[in-house]
Amino acid sequence: METRAGDPGAFADFDLSRVDSPAFVVDAAKLRANLRVLADIGEQSGAKVLCALKAFSMWSTAPIVGEYLDGVCTSGLWEARLASEFYDGEITTYCAAYKPEDMDEILRLSDHVVFNSPTQIERFWPFIEGARARGDRFDIGLRINPQHPEGEVLKYDPSAPHSRLGFPIDQLTAEHVELVDGIHFHNLCEQDFEPLQRTWEKVFDYLEPYFGQFKWINIGGGHHVTRADYQREELIEFLADMAEDTGAQIYIEPGEAVALDAGILVGTILDVGWNGMPVAVVDISATCHMPDVIEAPYRPAMLDEGDTGDAEPIRLGGPSCLAGDVIGDYVMPVEPEPGQRFAFLDQAHYSMVKTTTFNGVPLPSIWLWDSESDALECVRQFTYEDFRDRLS
Repeated sequence: METRAGDPGAFADFDLSRVDSPAFVVDAAKLRANLRVLADIGEQSGAKVLCALKAFSMWSTAPIVGEYLDGVCTSGLWEARLASEFYDGEITTYCAAYKPEDMDEILRLSDHVVFNSPTQIERFWPFIEGARARGDRFDIGLRINPQHPEGEVLKYDPSAPHSRLGFPIDQLTAEHVELVDGIHFHNLCEQDFEPLQRTWEKVFDYLEPYFGQFKWINIGGGHHVTRADYQREELIEFLADMAEDTGAQIYIEPGEAVALDAGILVGTILDVGWNGMPVAVVDISATCHMPDVIEAPYRPAMLDEGDTGDAEPIRLGGPSCLAGDVIGDYVMPVEPEPGQRFAFLDQAHYSMVKTTTFNGVPLPSIWLWDSESDALECVRQFTYEDFRDRLS
């Protein structure tokens, strides 16, 4: 299982006992630092930068995001509502398939509505005409599938064989292009510049006959722009050249890059035992709080993890009844015992939006910390009623 690297940053000096457990803690200063990088990319290249709410939708930080980015992208009606209620700037909505009963409101809330196929556009055309007749102003887009695999994990690769995501680019015709104002493609996952460049080389040949017809081209997310080793200068030049070649406004939708290394998940050891190796039960659950640990899979980095040569690792697992609710094997910073606090790095994105209450496992509280001022605020604590009210 691959370890996802994490930069402790200011969290190296954070006292884990200042919050309850389990708890997400997001550093507003690191968030601002990431956003400054993204805003600079947009300013230098001329591209518009949107925050992907599917990765990071902590709406209490919306005023911070709004200071730097051009808007947000959403994945359906509820995220579009969240965007309209809390976020500034443009709203782009894409969903693999829309429900008819959601369409009017999505068209009203969104600046760009991106469809997954031309047949969906044609089926919903009466809704589109009706919304425009009422005075709603929005563009229509089509997501294409580049048919160019670049993902390291097949289940996260939009260009995987038989993918449902996007209209196969080799089926695109002039008649399809006439239906839309813009084109969207998303082909990356936690990757740097070179996979984007290779994807565009594939897409370019198919779209070139229509350059000048698109108001905008959206190259989606998955770009690890705020990672220290990302080739930012190359990206800036690429985005500017893309706009010049196509005559279109270019959009980019980073999600993970917005909150990269900006948050931790604090937990507590509940019990320690032995079953061929040291085993601990903790109040963080892989399946409930960090499902990508099981789905990807990956091994989250631990704050202040010890050297494997110094001590025997202990296996950490969650409190749920799922036998596979195992986070990984770690050398703890100090001798593991009940009551000991620990934290996993880089947990602000995706983990927070994917949490569940399976098995009645409590949700982590959410805290906002500013490492520059040391201000600490509890944004949300969850109760039994939050669990109860999801059920019937």
